[in-house]
Amino acid sequence: MSKPAWCAMPSTSIEKTEYDAASRVLSVWFVASGKRYDFEEVPPETYAAFRSAFVKGRFFNNHIRSHFRYRRIPD
Repeated sequence: MSKPAWCAMPSTSIEKTEYDAASRVLSVWFVASGKRYDFEEVPPETYAAFRSAFVKGRFFNNHIRSHFRYRRIPD
């Protein structure tokens, strides 16, 4: 079983991310609220593009937020 990849994000809106390639789940923690959301069926290519995007928040809003099913993870 592979370990999820964790990454601190140099972003004003996204605190950190974690990606599990085996389950294709992208976990995102937000700076303002501290809340975590899991996005399902995110392809590895999308996660790689997200990590390398110059403006993380813009990439997230344009390519992830409205494109994948998600759920809020309780604290």
